[in-house]
Amino acid sequence: MNPGEHLRAFPLSDWTELDIWQYIEREEMELPSIYFAHERDVVLRDQMWLAVGPFVVPRPNEKVERLQVRFRTVGDANCTGAVVSSAATLGEVIDEIALANVSERGATRADDRFSETAMEDRKREGYF
Repeated sequence: MNPGEHLRAFPLSDWTELDIWQYIEREEMELPSIYFAHERDVVLRDQMWLAVGPFVVPRPNEKVERLQVRFRTVGDANCTGAVVSSAATLGEVIDEIALANVSERGATRADDRFSETAMEDRKREGYF
C-alpha cells in the first residue's frame, strides 16, 4: 500500500455458513433466539417464508401460516426469509446446515436472487 491508500478487508467472505456456525460453537458465543426455531406466523412470498409483522403485512392473496421456523441469516425483515426448522440448539443448527443442499443466500435472501454478484455489488458500494 502506498501512503494515503486504504485497504478494506472482508476476513469472513470465504467462510461457509457451516464454518461460521462451527466457529460460534467452538468459541461458545451466545446468540439471540431469532437464530433458533420458534413458531411464527409466516406468509409464503416469492418462494420464501417471511415472518408476519410490522414490515411484512399479508397481502390479500396470501395465507398466514403458523410454522416452526428459524432464520439462517438476519437482515431486512421484508426480504429475509425463514426456513422450516426444528433446530433449537446450536448443535441442531450445525447438523441441519451440514445436510442442507441450498445455501442461505439462495434460500432466504431475496436480494441475492436479483444477481449472482449481489453481495460483491454491495461491498463495492460500501454497504459493508
